[in-house]
Amino acid sequence: MNNLRFTEEDFDTFTIEGLDARMGVLKETVRPKLQGLGEHFAPVLSALTGDEMFVHVAKHARRSVNPPDDSWVAFANNKRGYKKLPHFQIGLWKTHVFVWFALIYESPLKQEYGQLFKDRLSDIKNRIPNGFFWSADHTKPEAHKASDMNEEELEKLFDRLVKVKKAEALCGIQLSKDEVLEMSEEEFLSEIEASFEKLAFLYRLTQKAVNG
Repeated sequence: MNNLRFTEEDFDTFTIEGLDARMGVLKETVRPKLQGLGEHFAPVLSALTGDEMFVHVAKHARRSVNPPDDSWVAFANNKRGYKKLPHFQIGLWKTHVFVWFALIYESPLKQEYGQLFKDRLSDIKNRIPNGFFWSADHTKPEAHKASDMNEEELEKLFDRLVKVKKAEALCGIQLSKDEVLEMSEEEFLSEIEASFEKLAFLYRLTQKAVNG
């Protein structure tokens, strides 16, 4: 793997018509890059969190008709899966790259995490940079800039984790396609690592929910 930065062709993968055609290109060009990013950042995240992190590249195996609109690599402290756990993601849509800390709807401890985040609301608001984003749904590209959310709106997001079965909360950065294409590989990797350094705080909070 010569270059782990995404290219114009990588973004354009998500404009290819048809499941088989898109998946063919995704497997050939985007997936090896996601695997490479996984191998690069797993030790970084292990060091930041104190948990051994395992790499999970999205397979999109359940799709039979609609081609995927995005793809990603996830990092979690379990070799078998990540969806039930607090985890990190790097991925892309046709318009941008995302780097997330994620609590998604499969998590059995969402109530505990949501309550802990509510209790640490001011701390979270202060620690997460204004240029970061919050999302309530990992299946949609839209997200809200942290600077545009007051404490009340952030509390509502965390409250949904406590009360709504399908609720989710993701936090991280979005880099537009144009931004990414202007970066060198070194700049791209540095931007991701700097984001993970900030997001590790949220992960460490979830460790407290589990460990007390």
